[in-house]
Amino acid sequence: MESNLEQFAPLFQPDTYSPDDQWHLAPFFTNLEKSVYVPLVVSPELIGALCSRTSRAAGDLRHIFLNEFVYPFVRPVRDAKDTDDTWQEKIQHGEALKDFITFLHQHPLVELFSNPRARSFYNTWLAQYGDDSIAQMAGGHLVYSGISQVTIKHLEDQRVSLAPIEKSTRYVNYGVQTNGSYRYYTDPTLKQMGLAEEYRRAMDTLFETYKRLIPRMIAWLTEQFPQEKPSVIEKKAFDTLRGLLPNAALSQVAFFGNGQAFEYLMARSLRHGLGEIRWAARSALKELHQVVPSFLRRASEEKAKEYHEYLANKKTRMAPLVETILGKNRIQSVNEPRVTLIEYDLDGETKIIAGILYDAPNNHATWEENLGRARAMTHEKRKQIFDTCLAGRTARWQKMRRGFENVYVRFEIVMNIGAWRDLHRHRMHTQERQNFSCYHGFDIPPEIVSAGLENDFASALNPLEDVFQKIVPRDPDLAQYATTLAHRVRFMQWQNLRQAFWETELRTIPEGHPDYRVIEQQKYLELKKVYPLIADYMLVNMGNYDFARRGQEEKIQKKLEKLT
Repeated sequence: MESNLEQFAPLFQPDTYSPDDQWHLAPFFTNLEKSVYVPLVVSPELIGALCSRTSRAAGDLRHIFLNEFVYPFVRPVRDAKDTDDTWQEKIQHGEALKDFITFLHQHPLVELFSNPRARSFYNTWLAQYGDDSIAQMAGGHLVYSGISQVTIKHLEDQRVSLAPIEKSTRYVNYGVQTNGSYRYYTDPTLKQMGLAEEYRRAMDTLFETYKRLIPRMIAWLTEQFPQEKPSVIEKKAFDTLRGLLPNAALSQVAFFGNGQAFEYLMARSLRHGLGEIRWAARSALKELHQVVPSFLRRASEEKAKEYHEYLANKKTRMAPLVETILGKNRIQSVNEPRVTLIEYDLDGETKIIAGILYDAPNNHATWEENLGRARAMTHEKRKQIFDTCLAGRTARWQKMRRGFENVYVRFEIVMNIGAWRDLHRHRMHTQERQNFSCYHGFDIPPEIVSAGLENDFASALNPLEDVFQKIVPRDPDLAQYATTLAHRVRFMQWQNLRQAFWETELRTIPEGHPDYRVIEQQKYLELKKVYPLIADYMLVNMGNYDFARRGQEEKIQKKLEKLT
């Protein structure tokens, strides 16, 4: 175990709880004082609702659970709409919850979870015999109260069997301080480089500018959209200014994963080059070990260290070769958002038709036979195939046929990191990104320009870019902290057309963010050039909207007002 790993812990100030709070709260979490913990909430609906609710609230998940999911029931208040029957149901539910909490103090969930027979079974079949399939049959939740975007995206890069939900930059004001400090991560290595003070000044400038521009942005938006509610205007201001937030900004994120996913998360993180990531993995291992030690037993074994080292250095060990092969001119800057279709299947339309035919209930011909028949089809016949296959599909949520998985396309995209995070959530394809950097410039939202705040916005980023240039020659991974959500990232998507349908249709809806909507619209236009017949069936919205997410914001705000 690495010594002095706590030096890499992010800034965290635990909430304070009264003895009565602790009584009602403690049975449901592995701890109340650390920034990393495992919820012990056994109801799937409750923990799902809690994680979703927390993504739109400023407070710690544990406090929200207490105030919104416990106290309203153990301390019920009769509503004017309550009938005698519903009021009695509230009282009965509250009494049952009180009894349950009392029971959990006598029999903690951590002890109830540790069924000797079940744990012995997993220790034998998972740890000793390597039967990983059984680790896919159970899972749990893990919460980080505050880790940086750099670490969050490292964790979320693990696409399969690990579902995240992160605190929103739209619903939460990130300009609030903790003990007089803004909430961002500072790696202790920066002090050794002699850059810690300059780094902090640059970070403080970003947060101070963000905080200072919020009221000015709200005033401008109110003037432009007088019909909108103040709560909606506020969220729009947060959303517009989020580009000022650095990738060092600390945010809460909750994960649901199965046993195999958490074990792999440890394997790829425990020996990582960045101290914060190593700390995050070790802290998670300690908390998860209280609940599912058998799932993670192999992660702590001596023989696992070699594998951890292999995963941790799989990218960094390529650095010398990159310099040898590509030389000093390996940095190719792109100073604008860009979508490039760099690879597609010339026979794609034919292969999709063959795939559609292949699984028809009365078809028992070989793949080659189906492919040959498809190649011989006229344009009219091909259109008939698609018309028949997709007849009745009227909405984007109606899934495409698996036949569309037979063809892949490769996009290379440059866009701002804030909007990229939404596309990063699409996990059913291969997605590889380059390090966060300042090489491709940054985006300034048009609202910022129209409001006359462009110089304030751009000036706040300049000091951070200076720090980035000083860090990156010495540690490219560490330099990622010295970038913002406004800076652009270059990444690659290798996706089949079924996923392309899903992503472009979902991410061009009117409620979507304009920064990723325009990227997906460009992707659609590129696909239309090479697959015009197929593109005609894509339910892509090519419109522009002056106030994205208006309808969604109002609906969500009403629901939040009811909850609070």
